Order: sequence, then structure tokens, then C-alpha cells
Amino acid sequence: MTAKTVLIVDDEAPIREMIAVALEMADYRVLEAANAQSAHSMIVDNQPDLLLLDWMMPGTSGIELARRLKREEATRELPIIMLTAKSEEDNKIQGLEAGADDYITKPFSPRELVARLKAVLRRTTPKGVEEPVEVDGLVLDPVSHRVSAGGKALEMGPTEYRLLQFFMTHQERAYTRSQLLDQVWGGNVYVEERTVDVHIRRLRKALGDAHQHLVQTVRGTGYRFSNKG
Repeated sequence: MTAKTVLIVDDEAPIREMIAVALEMADYRVLEAANAQSAHSMIVDNQPDLLLLDWMMPGTSGIELARRLKREEATRELPIIMLTAKSEEDNKIQGLEAGADDYITKPFSPRELVARLKAVLRRTTPKGVEEPVEVDGLVLDPVSHRVSAGGKALEMGPTEYRLLQFFMTHQERAYTRSQLLDQVWGGNVYVEERTVDVHIRRLRKALGDAHQHLVQTVRGTGYRFSNKG
């Protein structure tokens, strides 16, 4: 299984280093940022699975960054654990209200941090990311990277697979081409919006007559994955 990516955002290099060592020993891929500005661009470019975010930083604080991420469509679902020296109850509530999924007070043991991180990832990981997801006999297995329909394997390219995985884990919502580019291609890739249409056409072809209707065109908006007519 692909290693989960964790972005550590803390202005103190020794703390980032201590956390990075603990996470790498637990088989996580680690990215580091010293402030909210560089963290935001790394989130857009690298799409980490979880954010470890220090509360007190010069410039934009961790709490302000958390609020911004929860407001933006592309980052709204990114799990956040706040790291802070503040242990007062009202600060904890403020952090959770800003959209943090958990809260850990310094000093903490690396073992505790890894345990809390695993728990948050378990809670926030939808089906289709770590375990198979099935819709009307169409099954996507993220561990083997296989898609099958009625027990028969379907052939598709890597981009079509990523598109389908995104759709099957975000059903019943209309997405614009721009949103799909951000979510599937990544924010640092410059691709024409019409490229999405080409890959949608290929995906429908790969799904065949029995399942291509699941990828619906939403006029004036973009596309939606739904088994409702």
C-alpha cells in the first residue's frame, strides 16, 4: 500500500525533525513547512493525507491556516491535527471549531502522536482509498489497483483510474472541470480544462455499456458520479 503523506507545519526546526523521524520510522512519507504560506502551496502541490499544524507561528497562525483550508473546496476534507503548547480548554475548543480533527499538547511522546495520527486517518479515510468500494456491480480495489464489473477486470489508463477513484469516493456531487483538475491531476499541473472531457470519454468507454451511465454530465457545471438517473 502506498505510504501516507503527512505535512508537518511548525516554525521550530528541531520539533519538525523530531516528528519527522518518528513518522518515517512508522512508514509515513513526510513533508515539512516552516510557515503557513509555504504550507499552503505544498498542500496544493503535493496533496498530503494529513496535516500536523502548529498553533503558534509567526505571520499567519496555524488556526488561521486551518480556517482557510476548511473554507476552500479543494482542501476542505484534509484531516488536521493541531500541535500546541496551549492546553487550556477554550483554546482546544477554538482549534476544533476551526476544523481540526484532533489536538495534541506539547510536549508529547512520538508514540502518542503516531497513535493519534493513525486514529484520525482511520476515521477520515473513505471507502475506495484503502478498501474496495462497489457501486452497482462496479468494484474498485485500491490495494490491487484493479477495477472490475460483474467479476470481470476492466482495462483503463492511470488517469482514468484516478478519476474513477475520485468519483467513487465522492458520489452524488457535481464537480467543475477545474475542481477535477485540482483533485485528480493536482494543483501544480497546468492542463487545459478540456483535457478532462477527453479522459471522461475514455473512462466511459472503459466502463462499457453497463456502467458508463454512472459518469453523468451536468450541463453548465461539469460532471457527477451517481447511480440515480
